[in-house]
Amino acid sequence: MIRIAHAEDAEAVHAIYAPAVIDTAITFETELPGADAMRQRILTRLQHYPWLVWEEQGEVLAYGYATRFRERAAYDWIAETSIYVHENARRRGIARKLYSVLLDVMRLQGINQAVGVITMPGEVSVALHEAMGFTPAGVWRKAGYKLGLWWDVGVWQKELQPAANPPEAVQAFASIAGSEALRHLLNS
Repeated sequence: MIRIAHAEDAEAVHAIYAPAVIDTAITFETELPGADAMRQRILTRLQHYPWLVWEEQGEVLAYGYATRFRERAAYDWIAETSIYVHENARRRGIARKLYSVLLDVMRLQGINQAVGVITMPGEVSVALHEAMGFTPAGVWRKAGYKLGLWWDVGVWQKELQPAANPPEAVQAFASIAGSEALRHLLNS
């Protein structure tokens, strides 16, 4: 089942995220944030953007969220996305299903563009993003240093809906969290 994350998910989310921090360059975070920091991230992000989890039999197996792309107001209609799946739950289609709902929720908010930022070569992430309809938008060369290496970062972009001119304001996630439209997306 896909649902909105809550503070009590912090430890499970942290457990999914920890191997990416410690063992990979998938994320450029270099120190484990801890469950308390993850709890604060969830609560803070949910004010404006969706944070969803995939749960089976009471266990969180994956999570995905959107976040602000850049601080300037002109970027309000574009958001960066992230998806993480527990290493024991991969290759089951969870990422695609969760990502699909996340993108639908972003559309519901009025977000026009989604951006995936991928540490290269990132074959699995590239394949996921392209399967979801993202297209390459550029590469930042030697953008991050982790695990003794410089890493390129690829950017993939997806138009979620045509940009209106002038655009309506993006709805904060907190303002739609109890809506029937959101319940329908989560239960579809």
